[in-house]
Amino acid sequence: MSALLSSIILASASPRRREILSSLGIPFEVQPSGADESSLPMEDHLEFVRAAALLKLEGVLSSSDRLGAFVLAADTIVCVGGDRLGKPADEVDAVRMLELLAGRAHLVRTAIALGRVGEGALDCRIVETRVWFGPASREQLQQYVAAGESLDKAGAYGVQGLASGFVTRIEGSYSNVVGLPAAEVVALLLDHHALDRWP
Repeated sequence: MSALLSSIILASASPRRREILSSLGIPFEVQPSGADESSLPMEDHLEFVRAAALLKLEGVLSSSDRLGAFVLAADTIVCVGGDRLGKPADEVDAVRMLELLAGRAHLVRTAIALGRVGEGALDCRIVETRVWFGPASREQLQQYVAAGESLDKAGAYGVQGLASGFVTRIEGSYSNVVGLPAAEVVALLLDHHALDRWP
């Protein structure tokens, strides 16, 4: 079982991220940052996702009174061609995003940022996974969106749900596509002594 040297705060309201951390046996508490990354000016995808994760991290670091607690923040984007896809605005936007993904490969990029209350940001790492979607008709995509999985997910799909029927291949971390790259999170926590051992 993992051993904590200090408490860990997850700066995210995402149920998928909570499930992944729980599955790793890492105790944590949740304190969503409330940061709005949509106004960040970066056009470069890597710069954007890194800045978004750090923005969320700083939001919790600056508001928490848990001196010494580690804070873990993350941001995920889907990149296809020159487009960066976050969460869709509505069902029409979700179908638009999925039409961009159908029949081709895309990248899922997650930045994971770690900091400590009273010390500031410690590290930020980016994990990339390549995902291939098979061809899909507009009707199929509309039916998928109508099922309700799309609106709170980057790229308008959840690989762990019905959208697995679109995915023909994954190269890299599967959990990264779900929302948090498990192996890389464990390595990050160990490297900065937020955990003294795992599992």
